[in-house]
Amino acid sequence: MGGDIAIIFAAGGWNVHVMSPSQTTRDALPARLAAGLRKLGAPEANTAGVKTYPKLDDLPWKDITVVVEAATEDLPLKHRLFAELERLARPDAILASNTSTFPIGDIGKALKTRARVAGLHFFMPAHLVPLVEVISAEFTDAQAAGQLMKLMRELGKAPIHVSKDVPGFVGNRLQHALMREALYLVANGVTTPEGIDTAVRYGFGFRYIACGPMMQKELSGWDTNLLAGTSVYPHLYNEKAPPPFLKEMVTKGHVGMKAKRGLWEWTDEKVAKEKARIERCLQAGMEILRSDAAKQD
Repeated sequence: MGGDIAIIFAAGGWNVHVMSPSQTTRDALPARLAAGLRKLGAPEANTAGVKTYPKLDDLPWKDITVVVEAATEDLPLKHRLFAELERLARPDAILASNTSTFPIGDIGKALKTRARVAGLHFFMPAHLVPLVEVISAEFTDAQAAGQLMKLMRELGKAPIHVSKDVPGFVGNRLQHALMREALYLVANGVTTPEGIDTAVRYGFGFRYIACGPMMQKELSGWDTNLLAGTSVYPHLYNEKAPPPFLKEMVTKGHVGMKAKRGLWEWTDEKVAKEKARIERCLQAGMEILRSDAAKQD
């Protein structure tokens, strides 16, 4: 995610300073940046504004106004990192976390300058998916959140302000609500994984590129939704844990493309082909949304 986030800022013409202790990651970044900038239609020359470092102390902190942490989802690690960021960053720099797991309040609670700490949650692949969640903890200064919202719009993203630091924020809560029901339907033989994907991509998911679920119900009528919900809600899956078959898959190491097996079996060739197809669809979808937004302006 850190590399993709760097692409977003580089595409916007920013000077970007990337810290990673991994030499392999640092060596791979220039090619990744160039490829990402091409996909966004940004000048590949913008890679000249991106520099890499093996240690936090090496960064030119006097020049840095926004910090985005994208480390492994390890809360003690994030506590250590933010303690270092508070020590190194200039007092007016915003300190943001890309976490999708931990409340922002838990990450910044021990800091003396926690008012400048906020969430800045991107969705994979970060440089192609427009949504960014700007999360305010109870202690986050409203001006810091506002600056992040403004910045994300300037970088061509579609930010939303999450004003309550709830677990999962907004995007992941919606995704997991859908996934809980989808896994139940597969586990109980109602349909197949292919059936789930087809229902979403070619049904209500297809409509969502034109309007989200709230606007869609404005279109169809909330009276209809009330009647349908009254009938369907009692039958929706509402267990507190994922279904057993998912735990069995993970125990066996069948975790998806990175293991060459999940619900489907994968080869390197199939993985590359599927990732390329997904990126083409995302880019085409983004062009539709940009065109629609331009017409609304």
